[in-house]
Amino acid sequence: MCPLRFILVFISALLAAYLAWKTTVKPQENITSYTTKHNNLFKTTRNGFWGLVEMASGRYLWTNVKQFINNQEA
Repeated sequence: MCPLRFILVFISALLAAYLAWKTTVKPQENITSYTTKHNNLFKTTRNGFWGLVEMASGRYLWTNVKQFINNQEA
């Protein structure tokens, strides 16, 4: 196997993680009830898992590139 493949996958994962970090919404800081905290933790975990799946498959990067191109055309 070519070691360049691993380097490209690593760089792609870094780029996808950077884009995900920049496009996330900051959570509210004034959460008081336990159920709300628990629900937010569950949603964050679920969204993070699917974000990793999309990053691994390249879908997240492709979606952002298409959106970036559409924004420049408009």
